[in-house]
Amino acid sequence: MSFEEQADFAKQVADLNKYGQALNSCETVEEVVSLTLEAVSLLFDFTSATLIEVRTNGPEVIESTNRNLSAGDRPSEVGRRAVETKETITETGADAGVAPDSSVTATLAVPAKIVDDVVVVLVIRSTSVDEIGEEYATPLEILASHAATAISNIRSRQQLERARNDLAKRKEMIELYDKLLRHDLGNDLQVISGFADALVGRLDGDNARYAEKIHRAAENSADLIERVGNLVSTLEAEEEPEPRSLQTVLTTVVKNVDSQYETLRIEFDPDIFDYQVYGGDLLDSVFQNILSNAAVHNEGEVTVRLYVEELPPDALVVGMADDGSGIPEAIRDELFEMGKKGPESEGTGLGLGFVRALTESYGGGVEVTDSEFGGAEFRVHLERV
Repeated sequence: MSFEEQADFAKQVADLNKYGQALNSCETVEEVVSLTLEAVSLLFDFTSATLIEVRTNGPEVIESTNRNLSAGDRPSEVGRRAVETKETITETGADAGVAPDSSVTATLAVPAKIVDDVVVVLVIRSTSVDEIGEEYATPLEILASHAATAISNIRSRQQLERARNDLAKRKEMIELYDKLLRHDLGNDLQVISGFADALVGRLDGDNARYAEKIHRAAENSADLIERVGNLVSTLEAEEEPEPRSLQTVLTTVVKNVDSQYETLRIEFDPDIFDYQVYGGDLLDSVFQNILSNAAVHNEGEVTVRLYVEELPPDALVVGMADDGSGIPEAIRDELFEMGKKGPESEGTGLGLGFVRALTESYGGGVEVTDSEFGGAEFRVHLERV
């Protein structure tokens, strides 16, 4: 008998919807787990229930009413198969239990996906039936889907909060360094520059050239300190991330960059970027900086191809792949550090550090790898609305 053919079909749907609304209102993963197991206990007559979450290091038991499983355990074989195949798995007989001497006669493992990735698996075991049929599988899939959505939303909020906290600490340190540089080092540089400039007019020959070099180095250092100070002020003024049209932001940036560099060709289809993402007023600066770098740091003509890729549960990647000379792997790890730059760069090294600080403040990030077209590929991670 199918789920829809059952006499109490309407009541079960109503009960599942109530639990779905309650799950989406949960503040913590622990609340979601507790409510999900409660729903299984009250709506179905099964021996035990186990909820598995798929995390970055693999699937892990969050909670279980099965005495052979505890929070933090590696899932049983049926749970792992559900994660790998992304399909509902049933087991009967001797293969249904966790322990060899188990009295379990039937097991059902229901995976719940966000986009195309399994987020949670709900595993049900029974000692009273020989097989758990479709009449149970369908409502359990609905319940697991509600739990997956709730957990994914909570994890996304936690990730965003961690990113904001990390950025706040980083801003405090940068602000401290900025004050020290501007006040202490800045004053010393003014003295050095002033005396060096005075010496240039009083000396001649090599001594005059040496004094000129000292004067120029002091001026350049003072200018760099000023740039860092302006960057800090910009980051401090950036508002909390809010929903923004990715399509609109990218369309404007591509138009601006394309008009500035004759040697740069940008392949961009606005229609595929119809997303709302979390970002601040400086979101456009992220893409402007990366696209401009493709023109500035490559000789001759270069083509950049833009694409978008959805990531579960509520994220996406904006990719920018070029056919230029690429970025040496040896410097990629430090490329996004403030003040770091490539061996051939004549800039300050602040641009990509600025990009990383901004993207992380939005709950995302940025990375660079090899492009399939032979150059560099920047991937900007953002949170989807």
